[in-house]
Amino acid sequence: MSAAFPLQQQSEFSWCIEPVGKMRVPGIIYADEALMRGMDDKVFEQLCNVASLPGIVQAAYAMPDAHWGYGFPIGGVAAFDADEGGVISAGGVGFDISCGVRALRTGLTIDDLESHKKALADALFRQIPVGVGSTGRIHLNDKGMTAMLKGGARWAVEQGFGRAEDLEHIEERGCMAGADPAEVSARARKRQQDEMGTLGSGNHYLEVQRVAEIYDPVIAAAFGLKENDVVVFIHCGSRGLGHQIGTEFLKYMVLAASKHGIELPDRELACAPILSELGQAYLGAMRAGINCALANRQIITHLTRQVFAEVLPQADLTLLFDVSHNTCKLETHPVAGRQRQLFVHRKGATRAFGPGHADIPATLRAVGQPVLIGGSMGTESHILAGSRSGAELSFNSACHGAGRAMSRHQATKRWRGRTLVDELAERGIIIRTPSMRGVAEEAPGAYKDVRAVVDAAEKAGLAHKVARMEPRVCIKG
Repeated sequence: MSAAFPLQQQSEFSWCIEPVGKMRVPGIIYADEALMRGMDDKVFEQLCNVASLPGIVQAAYAMPDAHWGYGFPIGGVAAFDADEGGVISAGGVGFDISCGVRALRTGLTIDDLESHKKALADALFRQIPVGVGSTGRIHLNDKGMTAMLKGGARWAVEQGFGRAEDLEHIEERGCMAGADPAEVSARARKRQQDEMGTLGSGNHYLEVQRVAEIYDPVIAAAFGLKENDVVVFIHCGSRGLGHQIGTEFLKYMVLAASKHGIELPDRELACAPILSELGQAYLGAMRAGINCALANRQIITHLTRQVFAEVLPQADLTLLFDVSHNTCKLETHPVAGRQRQLFVHRKGATRAFGPGHADIPATLRAVGQPVLIGGSMGTESHILAGSRSGAELSFNSACHGAGRAMSRHQATKRWRGRTLVDELAERGIIIRTPSMRGVAEEAPGAYKDVRAVVDAAEKAGLAHKVARMEPRVCIKG
């Protein structure tokens, strides 16, 4: 437990740093005691920095998977009121704008899959480009790029990459309003012109999983999940375009901070007033980046369906839901008894609307938004549902994964990729990857205990556990 920060335990799963110095609001961390002991002091320092930004409302939050990030902690949530001088921060959104997860049901059971696992892994690895700088078969000219940045997954479906019903099960129904492709630079466009439909590298993956355990049969039934079902998780984001937008606007915001009278506690927290010209430009570009990520995951879904049609033609891949991390969205939340429109940053955190929320698809509205918690090759993934209490606790936000327990550099010192792949094969998990170094960097042991993370999220009231999945095939970026 940190001795450097005055942490006050509010409940078994909630901790508070009261405002000191330039903090305008408290910092709240949701975690159990063991997770708190494992958190780097940098998480608390970054949370305090976020709490000092202009226009922040209620508190700065850290989810149970929080770890040290660029400016904001990853697993960080903060909301700002534009009318009270609130800011938008490129560091608070992150470089992989709208990196996220989507879950597909397959209509298959584990018995259907097992004898086809190797063929499926090989076909997925052939069909879906992975790795650093990977490119796909789609080339977008400038007109096509503009249409994609404006239309997101809706554009992808119009191009033949998916089904119209997919859109109902994606945040923003597949298309983020307010995107301004004119704010996306030529450099960002060039980086993306051949990268649509690619997984990328790092912690991105496509996993075929078995539903190993159902925690809540009622919600699982509403989500169309049963024990031993086969599901697919796809984790990736906005590729080179999102990274370029983040890189450029961080620089602009650092340079403009003094002009706006903003004293940055950390240059990585570069930000601009939401209502300023720069703030509006970033919002337009970031929303275009969100659409890029939504279109990318939609195209990969289409490619995945093609592979299943070839290897397991009885499969029918239907989209359960698609959630984004690394976003800033305008939402309405209750604060001190009144509804307020706020710009909610979620960096490495998942939106988690509770039952009845109007922005949940009608078919899922009664039980809450699916919250998809990704694993890491050898570790389990989880599906949760948003809770009603999350509105007051965290602006309807929850964790997004296990969260790193050590750096990639530390992981490569401890593990060898080839050894990990062989060990996972002995457990029946097939890995296909272009980079054994990447496998070592993403070793399952480099992450926190995901079950402890989701337990803490549930017990804190952020979301409700529904199902646990185990990996069977992993295409690793």
